[in-house]
Amino acid sequence: MEKTDEVQKLIDEINFRKSNPKNYDEMKAEEISRELREIMRFEQESFRKIEEFEKNHRDQDLVQYAKIISRNTTGREISQLQETYLRKIDEEFLGKK
Repeated sequence: MEKTDEVQKLIDEINFRKSNPKNYDEMKAEEISRELREIMRFEQESFRKIEEFEKNHRDQDLVQYAKIISRNTTGREISQLQETYLRKIDEEFLGKK
């Protein structure tokens, strides 16, 4: 696979996550915990791939774009998950609303 195709594939994966949001408010705390672990793994894997692309790729603008959208998209999703997770813990385990 050509390097540009690999970067574009990563960008498409990130954009898919962004365009296909889940309704975390309807999930239980355990489900949100799994989702949080999953997005953190996705973020780590994305950054690992981006680091490789930075070393080996000629189109640095495309690599920088992937880095920016990855940071913004996963960061936003993690923040939303953390907020919902803490609220769900309060509701489900501490009995607060």
